[in-house]
Amino acid sequence: GTGSINSDYKDWEWSADAGERARLLQSPSVETAPKSGESQGNGLGATSALGAIFIVVNAALGAGLLNFPAAFNMAGGVAAGIALQMCMLIFIIGGLVILAYCSQASNERTYQEVVWAVCGKVPGVLCEVAIAVYTFGTCIAFLIIIGDQEDKIIAALVTEPEEAGSSRWYTDRKFTISVTAFLLILPLSIPKEIGFQKYASSLSVIGTWYVTAVIIIKYIWPDQELVPVEIPTSPSTWTAVFNAMPTICFGFQCHVSSVPVFNSMKQPEVKTWGAVVTAAMVIALFVYTGTGVCGFLTFGASVEQDVLLSYPSNDIPVALARAFIILCVLTSYPILHFCGRAVLEGLWLRYTGVTVEEDVVRERRRRLLQTISWFLLTLLLALFIPDIGKVISVIGGLAACFIFVFPGLCLIQAKLSEIQETRAISWWAQVSYGVFMVTIGAFIFGQTTANAIFVDLTA
Repeated sequence: GTGSINSDYKDWEWSADAGERARLLQSPSVETAPKSGESQGNGLGATSALGAIFIVVNAALGAGLLNFPAAFNMAGGVAAGIALQMCMLIFIIGGLVILAYCSQASNERTYQEVVWAVCGKVPGVLCEVAIAVYTFGTCIAFLIIIGDQEDKIIAALVTEPEEAGSSRWYTDRKFTISVTAFLLILPLSIPKEIGFQKYASSLSVIGTWYVTAVIIIKYIWPDQELVPVEIPTSPSTWTAVFNAMPTICFGFQCHVSSVPVFNSMKQPEVKTWGAVVTAAMVIALFVYTGTGVCGFLTFGASVEQDVLLSYPSNDIPVALARAFIILCVLTSYPILHFCGRAVLEGLWLRYTGVTVEEDVVRERRRRLLQTISWFLLTLLLALFIPDIGKVISVIGGLAACFIFVFPGLCLIQAKLSEIQETRAISWWAQVSYGVFMVTIGAFIFGQTTANAIFVDLTA
């Protein structure tokens, strides 16, 4: 079971080097050696185990942090929220280990390439489409976050009499989001390469930890103007706990960028990787739990979908947290767009059957068209969907596919590809685990997506 999987690419290939052209979906701060049969496992990577832990934590932690207090409220309290996270963490870590195993077996170095090589053409295309939709939805969520935080900052800076009846035009949410997006995000999204990934990575770490610290401190030493509220201790219905799953999946989803991280390690071994992702996910668990519990207990049932919106506009430490979040999102949007654009480019080149060398002349024009179209669509949707909870409920279901469905399919196909005269108990156990992961992922995706469409989006 250690040899290459589906090494005969004739049955699914659209274009010979399409995978190499689309291997732009790299994790921030990750640089891997070129793919070759000799490089695999020979210690050519530059990332230590400790460095890999840092990168995986950074990939997991992000703006989804702001929604965890509301997720605890939906789950029905602290006990239900923590229990749900602990149960899902087992499969989250398992999925990361499966991806490393399949990456090593198939000698592929990105998430979508692993799915293509192990599962074949149809799951590979579905995976790339899912990545494109997920990054698109995340970009919308980022723009909504910018609007939310700018509203609070402007409210603290601009004082208007209550009888004015309407706010000034330059404080309008649609205007501030549009100006920020056109002046800062669009110019950063156009370049062919993104060289600031490492700086954005460090900025995101600082901002995330600061936001967590502020929420915890504000719970321990609450402001006097905060009025005690009702703290739910149980879910309203047994199905209500499932409404928290999209947020948890969105928060812990680092699987798409985990494969390049694994291949960037000095010793890319599955056992070492298991220890790395376990340590990383435990760290992320403490951060998300600390934020979720303290934010939820501070505001109870009245907590906003974005917990920072629950705090007063004139709170200086929270205002600084809002500024950090805006900076993080401003640098994260181009990276997510870069990833989505890379997948769309790969799909286009596969479909047309044109190689990169033949298509260099038209690449710039196509990149500009893709970038501007992507940017305008995400901006328009962000302007008319002001509730980030609605977006998270949709893309959280897709995150479940990356965490459960595709790793489960990869494990099943990898074990079925092994040539064995007899099937050991361990073989059956791993296949059963893969089937279980696919089933859970399909359930979460179906339940959360249906809930988002029929409840949230039609409300």
